Amino acid sequence: MNLNAVLAYAGALLGAGFAIVTILRRPRNAARCAFATGMMLLAVESLFGGLAAASLLPADGLYWLNWRLCVMALLPGTWLLFSLAYARGNAREFLAAWWLPLVAAFAVPVGLLLLAGGRMMEHGGATQLPDTGVLKLSSSGRVLCLLFIVAAILVLMNLERTFRASVGTVRWRIKFMVLGLGLLFVTRAYTGSQMFLFRAINPALEAVEAAALVLACLLIAFSLLRAGYFDVDIYPSRAALHNSLTVLVAGAYLLTVGVLAKVVAYLGGSSALATEAFLVLVALVLLAVLLLSERIRLHTRRFVSRHFQRPLYDYRSVWRSFTESTSSRVEQADLCRAVVKLVSDYFQVLSVTIWLVDNERENLVFGASTALPEGQGETLKPSVQDAAEVIRGMRQHAGPVDIDSSSETWAAALRRCTPTEFRSGGNRISVPLAAGGEVLGVLILGDRVGGVRFLVQDLDLLKCVGDQAAASLLNIQLAKRLMRAKEMEAFQTMSAFFVHDLKNTASTLSLMLQNLRVHFDNPEFREDALRGVSRTVEHINHLISRLTQLRQEMKIAPVASDLNALVVGTLGHLDAVPDVRVATNLRPLPKLLLDPEQIQKVLTNLVINAREAIGGAGEIRIETLQENSWAVLSVADNGCGMDRDFLERSLFRPFQTTKKKGIGIGMFQSKMIVEAHRGRIEVESEPGKGTTFRVRLPVQTHAHETQAAHS
Repeated sequence: MNLNAVLAYAGALLGAGFAIVTILRRPRNAARCAFATGMMLLAVESLFGGLAAASLLPADGLYWLNWRLCVMALLPGTWLLFSLAYARGNAREFLAAWWLPLVAAFAVPVGLLLLAGGRMMEHGGATQLPDTGVLKLSSSGRVLCLLFIVAAILVLMNLERTFRASVGTVRWRIKFMVLGLGLLFVTRAYTGSQMFLFRAINPALEAVEAAALVLACLLIAFSLLRAGYFDVDIYPSRAALHNSLTVLVAGAYLLTVGVLAKVVAYLGGSSALATEAFLVLVALVLLAVLLLSERIRLHTRRFVSRHFQRPLYDYRSVWRSFTESTSSRVEQADLCRAVVKLVSDYFQVLSVTIWLVDNERENLVFGASTALPEGQGETLKPSVQDAAEVIRGMRQHAGPVDIDSSSETWAAALRRCTPTEFRSGGNRISVPLAAGGEVLGVLILGDRVGGVRFLVQDLDLLKCVGDQAAASLLNIQLAKRLMRAKEMEAFQTMSAFFVHDLKNTASTLSLMLQNLRVHFDNPEFREDALRGVSRTVEHINHLISRLTQLRQEMKIAPVASDLNALVVGTLGHLDAVPDVRVATNLRPLPKLLLDPEQIQKVLTNLVINAREAIGGAGEIRIETLQENSWAVLSVADNGCGMDRDFLERSLFRPFQTTKKKGIGIGMFQSKMIVEAHRGRIEVESEPGKGTTFRVRLPVQTHAHETQAAHS
């Protein structure tokens, strides 16, 4: 039995063992079932490869290799399903988003297999290249290899996304699982590309695949033995493909291999390329192991700091990345998740947890963690008595404290609610989150890589990070308090207007009911009462209608209109008022894209306001003109005017009015209408001298923009 067959049988045995152990364990979910199925398929495929390698006759080898390719057709869909479900708390979202590629990964290779009648190798004639032992692929076999390469790249991309979304202890748990599967599918992508380019199966590449399966099984076994976990919940974002390093590397690799294949084919051989590529692959795997080792990264950083006499941290870089990552967070939960991830990266700490002081300042609630899922955090929440001790302890200690070496009650409470994963992870450190004279929470670090002690530079930076995180937390809390206060102010303002208006209405109805008992038999009184009830109902409906418009989006239906004609028509519908003269100066204007009904509302409101501002004898001047690309509608009066404070603070705000019977909605609504037309409204006023409103509406290109915006 040759070495190729031994490696293939070993891979088959390990793969089948993983499949059986995984499927027997509970609970069963999509990731576990896909993993077990995928490993069993790899085991069967490797078994057929071993039988082909051990065959004495070329026909037997051809037979088993053909069966091996048939099994390979079932691999893309199975492993793509696993890569979408493994370690993802939001796996359902990804499965729903990837349903079409997932169905294609199952259906297309199997359909190709059925269409080719199961023939993936060339039958009849010359099936073996002379002097090389290389067996030729059929056209269907080449297409199957291409499909497998695409599936392998998608699997690697999903595994990379899962790994990049993990942090701290979770990353430590899944690292070797991802590395093992990454090794397997990088190898298969390489061998698949060789098979596709050279249109044949090389026994040397069969040995590479078998060795990769054995190594992958060993790495996966090491991952499960050292972590003891298979199911881990990570919530990666649904980022675009261009954010994946896998796609870039795969594209560069396939381009390079294509060029090398042409060179090797020109030189007359491919065995040297396979050997060299295998050595390069092994070197890359070893490099990946080193780069993913948190311990090596830590020692590298310390070596550079010690021997090149530079600070342990690049404080400018740390502070820039910290502020960029936290400044845009407007929710406590988002901020806490960002802080624990950053602290874990900065200090090479696997377990970082934030406990927050609740609104009543009496208890601690779970904020975020790189080691504890949210459900477990809720179960570990300290009691009210322990929380009170922790809050008092944080008030007494302004800086980081080693809670494992402290015998105080509050430190013991923190140890109970924040367990560690490793015995050799060093002591846990607590950092108070205090700002504005208040303790807002506590940040706890544990399981440092290598169990390295925290130095003075570490503690100083931790103090700064804690203070900055506390300031951000305080800003979020103050912003929410301000928002609630504004909401309450708006509610109280609306309530005051409603109560005032409805109180007058209720008084009128109450007086009418009292008189109704005495004068019910009087026909004139009954008729007057009906008119009063009708006016009251009309008033209430009008009030409700105007208030309803405040919460509705302003929508307009612009048509080509003559603004001067709208002015004349609106004034014709308004009743004349004695002693108030209306003067007009309407200059020629081009057609404007306007909503006539809405613009009439604006003009009506401005004229009525002008009449009420005059209060007696006076003059209202209405003018239209064109200034550059604006049509201007001006309404001026010589009434009482408004002071600067009212203009700046209250004029265009709802429920702000100087009228005894107004509710302060007219000018707010007018401004909404004008802005919906891409225009603006301006005002000039002086107490005792009058007010001038100018409505500016766009013409020419601005009008076309308005039409496009509302078409």
